[in-house]
Formats: sequence, C-alpha cells, structure tokens
Amino acid sequence: MQPYTTIAILEQYLDLVLPVLLGVFLSIQLYYILLVHGRLRAYKPSGLPDDIHYTPLSVIICARNEEANLRLYLSEILEQDYPDYEVIVVNDGSSDDTNWVLKEFQARYPHLRTVEISDRGGPRKGKKFALTLGIKAARYEHLVLTDADCFPQTDKWLKYMAQQFTTGIEMVLGYSPYTPAAGFLNKYIRFETYQTALNYLSSALKGNAYMGVGRNLAYTKSLFFKKKGFASHMHIPSGDDDLFVNQHATRTNVAICLPQEAHVWSAPKTSYKAYQQQKIRHFGAGKAYRSKHKVMLSLQAFSVVAFYLLLTLLLIFQPRYWPLAVGAYGLRLACQLLINIPVMKRLQVNDLIGWFPLMDLLHFVYISAMGIFALFRKKVQWK
Repeated sequence: MQPYTTIAILEQYLDLVLPVLLGVFLSIQLYYILLVHGRLRAYKPSGLPDDIHYTPLSVIICARNEEANLRLYLSEILEQDYPDYEVIVVNDGSSDDTNWVLKEFQARYPHLRTVEISDRGGPRKGKKFALTLGIKAARYEHLVLTDADCFPQTDKWLKYMAQQFTTGIEMVLGYSPYTPAAGFLNKYIRFETYQTALNYLSSALKGNAYMGVGRNLAYTKSLFFKKKGFASHMHIPSGDDDLFVNQHATRTNVAICLPQEAHVWSAPKTSYKAYQQQKIRHFGAGKAYRSKHKVMLSLQAFSVVAFYLLLTLLLIFQPRYWPLAVGAYGLRLACQLLINIPVMKRLQVNDLIGWFPLMDLLHFVYISAMGIFALFRKKVQWK
C-alpha cells in the first residue's frame, strides 16, 4: 500500500471522529431523556381516597434564628387538615426571639412541641444533631420533614404524603419548588431545582432513588434507627436529606409524592454569593454518594457538556457537517420538550419553558464547574 493511500485512509477516519463522538453522547442523552425522565412524564399522581385510614405523623422542623420565618409559615404547618399529628420544632441554639415565638404558638396549638438545644459557646453540632434529637422526641413512627422557611401549598399536604406509606414503603420523596421573583438568578435557581427534581423523582420511579430534598421528605422512625441515623456521614455538614436517602433507599422501599396540593414552597437565595455557597454545600454531600450514583450523575453531566462542545467543534472545524450538527441538536431538543413541557407544567415552572434551551446549556456547564470547585472546598457548615 502506498504511503499516501495510508495517510488518506487515516484522514478519512479522523474526519469521522467528531461526528461519531457526537452520536455517542447524543445516544447517552436520549437514554436519560426518554427512558429515565420519560418515567416522570408518564407518572399519574393519585387523588385522595375517601376511605383511607391516616396514620399519625410527626412533622419535624429544625430552626436556628428563624424567628421571622416561623411567624410567617409555622401556622401553615400547624393548620393542616389531618386527623392526628404533632409538630416538633427543634430550636437549635437560636440567639433571636425564636424561643418566644414558639411559646406564643404553643399557647394556640397544643400539638406543637419543642426541643431546645442550648448554645453556650461550644462547637456547633449542626443540623444532623438537631434533627436526630427531634426524631428521638417524635411520638409517632411516620416522620415528615420540612424547614422553617417553607410552607405547603395547601392544607392537604400531610394527607398526600401519608397516603404514600403503603406496605413496604419506608421513604416518601416530595417536591419543593422555589417561589418566583424578578431577575435572572431566580429563574436559574428555579430551573436548577426543577432539573434536580426531574432527575431524582424519575430515578426513584426507575427503582434507583439516590436523593431527596429535606424541605419535603418523609421516612419512618424505625428505618432511621435501624440504619443508625446519620452516623456514617455525621462528619459531613450537609446531607441530612440526600445522603440519608442515598444510603438507605432500595428498589422497593421508596415512593414519590407529586400532586401540586403536596408541593412545599420556599424562597430562593437572592444573591449569587449565597447561592454559590449553598451549591458548594450540596456538592460536599455528593462526594459521599454511592459509587454507582456518582458514576450515573457524572456521566449525565459530562455527556451534556461533551454534546455541546462537540457541536461547537464540528461547526468550527468541519462546517460541511452542519446538517448533522443541526439535526442532532434539533432531535435532542425535540425529545426534551416532548418530555419536559408536561412535567414543567405539573411541577409549576411552566413560565420557564421558553427559557429551556438557554437554561439547559447553562445548567450543566455551571454544575460541572461547581462540582470541580467543590472538590477543593473543605469548610462548609449549616448555619
């Protein structure tokens, strides 16, 4: 074979590298979009039956210097349409008037109980310690967790969460959107929250639950103590919600709760610095995920970044392939919109549908960069 013939063959193979790689990462993306996220699109939440027996519940809230939020939102928790439940607020060494606010509420709501943690200059023990004390104080087997700055959309929240505790179910993953406000940061935070929910709820339906959100989460007290609570990750400041689910979820012990009547709302961060600190804390917990989940999430994020990068390289260096690049992008976007538009409406972020193409690109680039940054960030804390 002549040398120039060999070189020509090699050039032909090299010419196909970018298109082939683009096809590989497109295939990975279509798997996640159609076969994983598609499960959430197909999922049909059930209504409330008339003849159900509601098990008693313990609602647990950890509060540190949450005087203002407790005044705003605690009554929404205490006035649920539910036959038998208690609300436990763990006052974690607050220096504001949280204690007095709780006393005022206790005078009006006999099912409100408190646990006090004194703060006398010693080292902070963190939210996991506070939550453990709240769980120990709980009278009932079924626990529902939320935060002091959260409020349920309706007074049927607890009923929808409780009805998911069917035989064999030990965890219920709820959904907690952020309230809309003006500005791009608010839009991005709500989109990122939606994408996170799309992922963890779809994975749970697939029998591969890897996280939950502590603003709207439920599990049994017996599971908590059987698994020794947060003992295996007590040294990590964050992860009271996602790490607990990640370590103890099985294919059969997890349910999701999706009706809008059971959504629990919260106000998002209002500055880029505060949001960045929050994400670093979350990524700090992610390092302790099961290996299979770290691989799954890393592959998903990497495949998106690689897809966009390969599209760009193909258009710059091999512009004759522009129909392939445009076709690949159009196919992926069409599949995304097919799956995401109904889910976005159900999860109450339909105002972001028009922003989807831009947010999709920004989201995966941002979380990839933050994931790398978090690897070198050591000091994180709750409050």
